[in-house]
Parts: sequence; structure tokens; C-alpha cells
Amino acid sequence: MMEIKNHILQNIKFLKSPNFNERPHNTKISLIVIHAISLPPKQYNNDHIEKFFLNELDFSLDSFYKDIEGLKVSSHILIKRDGEIIQFVPFNMRAWHAGVSSFHNKDNCNDFSIGIELEGSEDDIFEDIQYEKLSQITSLLMQEYTDISKENIKGHSDVAPGRKTDPGNLFDWDRYLSNV
Repeated sequence: MMEIKNHILQNIKFLKSPNFNERPHNTKISLIVIHAISLPPKQYNNDHIEKFFLNELDFSLDSFYKDIEGLKVSSHILIKRDGEIIQFVPFNMRAWHAGVSSFHNKDNCNDFSIGIELEGSEDDIFEDIQYEKLSQITSLLMQEYTDISKENIKGHSDVAPGRKTDPGNLFDWDRYLSNV
């Protein structure tokens, strides 16, 4: 059974990303942002996402990496294709996942959100185990951080429209939210 202690999921891999900072004082966590990521695009089952979030990615490995070289990015949680869960930033800290973003007329969603990355691509179907783990984690987060409601679970494309398109049209929101 999953549980959160001191803002960290227990019994999963925790790799501490340097790409985080404090949330603004007295800010309540009230939003979950769902992302899709693969590095290089549409290539799975490697450690490139983890290396990217830890600032350890060898940018010479793929020509795509020239476009992201120098970016400092993180997320609270990554759910790999096989269902492995990795946490990079404690939930009470501000991970750098949403970028320029807005929700309910509040800018800078990183200030009040938890970012969850799914290893995948906007034009690929996500794995059953990813939906299962995502639903479990989301339910747990909603219990722990009571300002999060189903209405406050959005895709990156919802908080950064025109700039981001993930998790994409193939992400099954009904399937996910019906299990939360």
C-alpha cells in the first residue's frame, strides 16, 4: 500500500533533483498537472528522463537534445512505461514542470501544483499499469492535500495552452478520473 510521509512516497525510488525551490509562503497545493515525456521523443525504457531531471543527461546522445540543452526541469513524480514510480522532488517543494502557466487566473502553476510525468508521447497510447499507478497516486495526493479536487487535475496543455500539448488526445481522462 502506498503512503506519503514527510511529502515523499514511501517504498519507491527517490532521486533528488536539484531543479526545485521553495513554494511561496502560505501557498496551498491545489492542482495536479499531468504531463507526457519521452527522451528522445517516442523512445522508451531508458534512463534519459531521469538523467535530464538530475542535470546529468549527455546532450550528445541524440540530436534532439540540442533543443533542450541547458534547461533545468523536474517533476515530482515520473511513472515509467512498466509502472515504476520515481519521485524527484518532495511534494511540499516547487518542482519546475509547468513553466509559463495559468489556472483559474493564477499564474505560475508550479507554485501551487504537483507535476506528474508519464513516460510516453502525445501520439502513443499509455500503458494500463501507468493508469493504475497514476490513479493510486492521485487518490493518495487528494487525501494528503485536501485542496486538490478532481476539477483541479489538468493536463499540461490545459495550463499552458498554445505552448504545450501533452499529455495529448490519446490520454484517457475518463478512465483515469473514474478510478480516482
